[in-house]
Amino acid sequence: MSPPVAPLGWSRWLVPPAALSVHLSIGQAYAWSVFKPSLESALDLSGTQSALPFQLGIVMLGLSAAFGGTLVERNGPRWAMTVALICFSSGFLLSALGAATEQYWLIVFGYGFVGGIGLGIGYISPVSTLIKWFPDRPGMATGIAIMGFGGGALIASPWSAQMLESFGSDNTGIAQAFLVHGLTYAVFMSLGVLLVRVPRPAKTAADGGPAPLEGVQVSANSAIRTPQFWCLWVVLCMNVTAGIGILEKAAPMITDFFADTSTPVSASAAAGFVALLSAANMLGRIGWSSTSDLIGRKNIYRVYLGVGALMYALIAWVGDSSKPLFICCALVILSFYGGGFATIPAYLKDLFGTYQVGAIHGRLLTAWSTAGVLGPLIVNWIADRQEEAGKSGESLYGLSLIIMIGLLVIGFVANELVRPVHARHHIPAQKEAVDVHERQQPA
Repeated sequence: MSPPVAPLGWSRWLVPPAALSVHLSIGQAYAWSVFKPSLESALDLSGTQSALPFQLGIVMLGLSAAFGGTLVERNGPRWAMTVALICFSSGFLLSALGAATEQYWLIVFGYGFVGGIGLGIGYISPVSTLIKWFPDRPGMATGIAIMGFGGGALIASPWSAQMLESFGSDNTGIAQAFLVHGLTYAVFMSLGVLLVRVPRPAKTAADGGPAPLEGVQVSANSAIRTPQFWCLWVVLCMNVTAGIGILEKAAPMITDFFADTSTPVSASAAAGFVALLSAANMLGRIGWSSTSDLIGRKNIYRVYLGVGALMYALIAWVGDSSKPLFICCALVILSFYGGGFATIPAYLKDLFGTYQVGAIHGRLLTAWSTAGVLGPLIVNWIADRQEEAGKSGESLYGLSLIIMIGLLVIGFVANELVRPVHARHHIPAQKEAVDVHERQQPA
């Protein structure tokens, strides 16, 4: 199912909205916590059980992006967006059935497994197309789309909460909310399916055939055999681990951190802190990725990892003596977290070219799956052990902060080790041009 090639005069600025329609939808994943209290009450679940759909969804995001990346490159963005639409919406519909019949395994399967496939395919669906449309500003282009994934929760959180209030928080109300989500996102994501276009292939002056793309071009299979790929895997994993460690436990962390001070944090203030972090995550995706077009990808990751380590060090050093400093440092860290996601496709394009950058990006996202387990595990496990030892307040997180600093330093070193890809991994230019031309032909 190849997308139509853009006609002459087609504006490339119509492609980012197509990508946004998908990313704003699948960004609902970050708002899963809205459903947790209702699910726990209606279906008698523990906190760990109610988190299973989200955890499985993130794992499937990384796996489906890794294994489906080559199919996305071969079949084009319209096919990928269609698969994402079907899987993500079907996940909600299956979850609605599970809630209505009180079969929680069906919610885990629907939202986590089926919906998680939609998350992964949808996340990488527009990447290579955007980079081809915006070769002059790839960081900005991918940042616009991936900003939607960070901002999707800002829309979904109040919307989901309002539905649960209107429909009720019992199993029937939850089922109705899931049903509305599935149908609404199907309509919204279809806008991207219908709007997306690929650029017209360039022609050579000699025979009118496809012109080879400029610069280094590396296939996905060759890319994973290069040290550059694994250095970037470590860079992304360390940056995401450092950010998601705060994001996943933001509300209890700020409450615990200042519990023993004269100005403790209320539940409403903690919720406001979470909203601020979400905004920083979203804005960092477009702001920092656009900056990378000006100062270069390696330099911007020096900022993410080096300054990020300094922010953690400031939190650890100042402790609970300055609430404004804690909040500012956390916002900067979360902006780097979002920026790292948005900048990595352009970094891959710089190193491996545009030939199969979507497939390479998909395989790199296994670093996200790893970090999604590693970050929360570090923060929660250490906090639990410290609490069992009778400690409280900021002392619950001291060791976690030090570990995060160490991880960011590891990422910084990995970024410094990135060098241009050796010529033995490059593909023949004309073969790449013919392959691209064939993939871009309309069905």
